[in-house]
Amino acid sequence: MKNLLKDALLAFVALVIMTSAVSRAESAEEYTIRIAFIGAESHGSYITLNEKFKKDVEEKTGGRVKIEIYPNAQLGSDRQAVEGVSIGTIEMAVIGGSSLLTLDDRMTIMDLPFIFKTREAAHRAYDEFLTDEFNKYLEQHDILILFSGELGYRHITNNKLPIKTPSDLKGLKIRTMENPLHVETFRLLGASPTPVAFSELYTALQQGTVDAQENPIGVIVTSRLFEVQKFTSLTGHIYTTAPFIISKSYWERLPDDIRKTISDVLAETKIHQRDIIERQNSDFIGELEKNGVTVNDLSPDEKQAFIDLCKPVYDSYIDKHGDEMIRKIMAIQ
Repeated sequence: MKNLLKDALLAFVALVIMTSAVSRAESAEEYTIRIAFIGAESHGSYITLNEKFKKDVEEKTGGRVKIEIYPNAQLGSDRQAVEGVSIGTIEMAVIGGSSLLTLDDRMTIMDLPFIFKTREAAHRAYDEFLTDEFNKYLEQHDILILFSGELGYRHITNNKLPIKTPSDLKGLKIRTMENPLHVETFRLLGASPTPVAFSELYTALQQGTVDAQENPIGVIVTSRLFEVQKFTSLTGHIYTTAPFIISKSYWERLPDDIRKTISDVLAETKIHQRDIIERQNSDFIGELEKNGVTVNDLSPDEKQAFIDLCKPVYDSYIDKHGDEMIRKIMAIQ
């Protein structure tokens, strides 16, 4: 009996030592998270990643997690970043939300024109149900949206005239994303939509391949598109998010304590990112005017003319997916 008790005690001690060794090995293991970002270092999302997310994660994990940020499309376009996260060659990316639409057609609801009356309504929709809903769709692609950041409302710039009515768009060659919903929206508005990769946009505008483009103010300024455009019209036709996405498999492989720390930092990062984007989008209007760009806003009646022409896009979405999600969005505004 004594021998049995002694053997059991020795086995227990060995298990404790082995468990402790494994625990120490895990706590000593280091992790590198590479983040793809298509925009410039002056963009609010990059500033947030560098000054908030990277700083806090590295500090609060005691250096166990290293954050590497790759701006200016160093790791490819938004589409390539999404693919990289999906197959695990890139751990994380901050992208334009529209880049996710090709993965599941139900997500086109995010780009329905004029669906969000205010940015605050958009925040409520994404925080309360849309991000969770999209994560269900993205699970099969091994992508997890950590939170839905902000790019802001998209506006039209061009080299011809101020855009005040849909007729002003007639025949205008406007660069759109490689996105069927955006193409159809501008076709309904009377323009001549031409998909062009963002990396080629500046040159396309400079050389006159296209006359116009549409993007949030922050993108227009930080990518210096104002150098090759004369007019900016604040149409606010589509609200665009900046999802912070991560490889779901990679996220689940991280130790619980690291996931908890990163989650805590992300809660603060979301507030920081949205705040800085709001400030930039407001301040950059003056930057455009200072650089000789004519900026015009639209009255509610002028904007309504655009809204009315976009109704077929809603009809098409409802025919495919029903109106439940649209009703939920409308109910929180």
